[in-house]
Amino acid sequence: MISTKKIYHADSSDDFQDWQAELSAAVSDLDTLFTLLDLPKQAHSHTPKQFGLRVPHAFIKKMKKGDIHDPLLRQVLPDGRERMTVDGYSTDPLDENNHNPIKGLLHKYQSRVLLTVTGACAVHCRYCFRQHFDYHANQPSTHEMDEVMDYITKHTEVNEVILSGGDPLSLNNKRLKLWLDKITAIGHIRTVRLHTRLPVVLPNRVDHELIALIRHYQKNIVIVLHINHPNEIDDQLIAKTKQLKDAGATLLNQSVLLASINDDIQTLSKLNQDLFGAGILPYYLHILDKVQGAAHFDIDIHDAVGLYWQLLEALPGYLVPKLVQERPNHPFKTPIDIYQYSNKKMKLMIKNACNL
Repeated sequence: MISTKKIYHADSSDDFQDWQAELSAAVSDLDTLFTLLDLPKQAHSHTPKQFGLRVPHAFIKKMKKGDIHDPLLRQVLPDGRERMTVDGYSTDPLDENNHNPIKGLLHKYQSRVLLTVTGACAVHCRYCFRQHFDYHANQPSTHEMDEVMDYITKHTEVNEVILSGGDPLSLNNKRLKLWLDKITAIGHIRTVRLHTRLPVVLPNRVDHELIALIRHYQKNIVIVLHINHPNEIDDQLIAKTKQLKDAGATLLNQSVLLASINDDIQTLSKLNQDLFGAGILPYYLHILDKVQGAAHFDIDIHDAVGLYWQLLEALPGYLVPKLVQERPNHPFKTPIDIYQYSNKKMKLMIKNACNL
């Protein structure tokens, strides 16, 4: 049966009075999602008890009705293959638990710390590397904020703080301001970075209060968006990114290579061109983190490198993101050696080019 909660039409995000109401109304059951997208109920649909379906109406609006293979839908639709146990995939693929000196703080990289300020997110992407993360044990209370700030103050080698989660923009503006006030008061912090998907899946989150908040701080404010497919970029998002840039934020994007979603040169080329058109600079192109339940999204690294060579050929250098993989216990994101993983045909082409 369809949920008794009010079903908004997929083109009705303006019906919500504010972004928090829109967030609360995110779709969490398959019947409602299929109804909104004019899809027949799928036989043997996977409904996980943990990390269930969650997707806002504004993101559903960007999906093609009647298409079960829509690349945005595939990113959020639970899949029975998530139940498979695959060698090499784990619940903590980046070994973050060993870099968690105090509650809510990860210190993996020398000059940066990452704060898990919330476990909430507007959308549950099925490949999320933190889908098994214990947010309850790693979300600091208001009282515990002081311990986090004391750690950052004592570690003067840290000059950048990354707000993550979950999604830091899931916090209301009052709570977000509390974090930003405390962080920016530390003298040796030069940059505050927010990793977020909310402007993409719920553009109304970029409200007047948030814009004023970003404009208020004298530190560098960097917003790293997470966009995997050009269909995620529409006029509403472009309008919001313009507001963020006008407020002084630097906008970057990180994508994940995902099988049958963006693992072709046409999609990747258009993605990075459209990002630039929206005022967002391509930053990282990630090899999938090997998290349990997401193996069906992974692609062979040799195929990834082959795509990357095509991307280098198709686009100017400033539109080509760094191809990287985050590996456990490495003090940096690891650039992929595109020469090592090139196939024989590509290596021959490189050799011939060098001999010209």
